[in-house]
Amino acid sequence: MKLPSFGHDARVNTLICCGHTLSHFYILMMPTMFLAWQRAFDASFAELGAAVAVMSGTTAVVQTPIGFLVDRFGARRFLIGGTLVMTLSVSLMGVATSFWQIVLLAMLSGLGNAVFHPADYAILSGSIHPSRLGRSFAIHTFVGHVGFASAPPVTAALIWLFGWRATLLTLGLVGIPVVLAIIWQSRILNDQKRAPSALGAVADAKMLLSPSIMLFFGFFMTSSMAGSGIQSWLITVLHTGHGLSIEAASSALTGFMVGTMSGVLVGGWFADRSDRHFLFVTALTLVGSALILVVNYTALPQVVTVALLFLTGHLIGASRTPRDVMVKDAAPPGQIGKVFGFVSSGLALGGAIMPIPYGMLIDAGRPELVLILVAVLWLTGLLFAGSARASTAPAAVPVPAE
Repeated sequence: MKLPSFGHDARVNTLICCGHTLSHFYILMMPTMFLAWQRAFDASFAELGAAVAVMSGTTAVVQTPIGFLVDRFGARRFLIGGTLVMTLSVSLMGVATSFWQIVLLAMLSGLGNAVFHPADYAILSGSIHPSRLGRSFAIHTFVGHVGFASAPPVTAALIWLFGWRATLLTLGLVGIPVVLAIIWQSRILNDQKRAPSALGAVADAKMLLSPSIMLFFGFFMTSSMAGSGIQSWLITVLHTGHGLSIEAASSALTGFMVGTMSGVLVGGWFADRSDRHFLFVTALTLVGSALILVVNYTALPQVVTVALLFLTGHLIGASRTPRDVMVKDAAPPGQIGKVFGFVSSGLALGGAIMPIPYGMLIDAGRPELVLILVAVLWLTGLLFAGSARASTAPAAVPVPAE
């Protein structure tokens, strides 16, 4: 007997989101290990940072090639294999005897982590009814934020209770039941409808370099560049530039992040009820940019600053799911894996290139320029998105002949 649609969608979302939560959890678990690794291996801070850089860099580099493989061979096998590689790599870090082993395992974990965006979006697009796809995309993004938010406190508590080696072994093995559940329920994970290319890999690569996809890549990259300014430097900016206490500035950052998480769910609800995605994203981004400038230029009570940053985060978060749906709509049939793999690389690139320039502005005694640059990048992202929408047409991207 066929299960009700709601039960099917709920199971698909649960399977996909468990793996996505772990992937984000493991990313922010790594920095929480730094002090323990420094004592155990006498590693420098540069070496510790290299482990995270290798993990993130590997994910960024191989995401697009994995997207090609997902589109050609199907997503399920890569989702299973990637999750298994990622979780076993984390567990093996717990028995490392030298720091180079940590770096090597971080690279392998990054390789496993690279499957999630191409495979997840391909499966969701093929398994969830179009009328509920926006909410599924929103839940997918939301649980990624949950993974980020929960990693530092959970990891720190486990290190305090059991030590870093037992913590890594335990957290890595948590992924094994997720892998087994995906295998057990794999029959409900329907892949996207694939349209085998008669034009070959060269034509597929040209598709990624088409104006619409490149512009969406720029949209994702500038969004990440702006986000890195908030995540990395908001506390410093509010403390040094506005005189907020560290506690109040930290609360403001927490408010922004909580607002972002709640906004993602609102954006998913909207994406399923309207096709005016770009108009929605534009309005929210314009208001969010204005609010961040109000915080930057106005002397406000601490509670008002926290409230405005919560609202800013909520607006920016709500714009993310319609953004993802626009990318899905721009992808030719059967090409969702490589398209999301490619544009998601823009997120990693944007997050990697901006922390140092922001820090240079603060070193130069101009912390107020950080939030101005954040607003400018958000608005620049709108130009990319608008141009991408304008260039997206049936003939804009080569589609293989049937």
